[in-house]
Amino acid sequence: METQGQLWTRCNACQQILYRREVERNLMVCPKCMYHFRISAAERIKLVIDEGTFVEFDPAMEPLDPLQFKDRVKYPDRLKETQRSTLRKDALVSGKGKILGRTTMVGVMDFEFMGGSMGSVVGEKVARLAERGVEEGSGLVIFCSSGGARMQEGILSLMQMAKTSAALGFLKERGLPYLSVLTDPTTGGVSASFAMLGDVIIAEPRAIIGFAGARVIEQTLKQKLPEGFQRSEYLLEHGMIDLIAERKEMKKVLGQLLDLLGPRKEA
Repeated sequence: METQGQLWTRCNACQQILYRREVERNLMVCPKCMYHFRISAAERIKLVIDEGTFVEFDPAMEPLDPLQFKDRVKYPDRLKETQRSTLRKDALVSGKGKILGRTTMVGVMDFEFMGGSMGSVVGEKVARLAERGVEEGSGLVIFCSSGGARMQEGILSLMQMAKTSAALGFLKERGLPYLSVLTDPTTGGVSASFAMLGDVIIAEPRAIIGFAGARVIEQTLKQKLPEGFQRSEYLLEHGMIDLIAERKEMKKVLGQLLDLLGPRKEA
C-alpha cells in the first residue's frame, strides 16, 4: 500500500487516493475497485480464526545458512534484519485454531518476510501441519502469499516443493481436506507446489497468481499477454482455481467447506 502521509493511501490497482481509515474499516479492501491489500499474518489470523483459539506451532524455528550465501549482504545478516522488522523467525506462521467451531490446522504466509519466500523452514512447517492434521484427524488451511523459492537457500529451497507435496499426499490419503487460499501475490515455487494442490483452491479478488512474472513470459514468448492475465478472475475463468472469495466472506466460506469436506464436527 502506497501511503500519502498519515490520512491517505493510494490503491495499487485502480490508483485512486483513498481515506486510510475507510480502507481499514473495509478490512484493507479498496472501496472503489475491491482490490485486496496485503495484510499481515496476525491480521489474517484475527479475521478467520475464532477468538482465543489459535495456538502457534514452532515459533522459534529459524533457517540456517548451509550454503554460506552472500549477495549484497550475507544471508544471516539479511535474516536478522527481517526478523527484527517483522518480529518473526520466518515467512510462515503455523498453528491450530477453530474456524466457526471446527478445529483446523492453519498456515499463514507473511509477504513482509523476504517476500514470503519458501525456504527450509516454510517447507518444514507446511509438512508438519499436514502431519499434525493426519494425527488429529483435522483439515488444513494455508493462506499463500509468496514470491517463490528462497534463492539464498538454493536447491534446499527447491526441495521443499517435493517435500510439501508429499506431506499433503498423506493428508489426502486420510480423506482430510486441504483448502488453499491464494492471496496477492502467489508465484514461483509456492504456486508450483502446495499452493495449487488444495482440494478446493480459493483466491482473493484481483490477486496475482502464476509461476513466472508477466514481463518474463512476454519477453520469452514475444507476445502481448491477455488483459488481466495472472489475476484471480482470469484463472477462475480458465479453470485454474475453484472460487473467488472476498475477505469479509472468507471465514464463512472456509467454515462451510470444512463442514462439507471434513470429518464429523466435534461436539
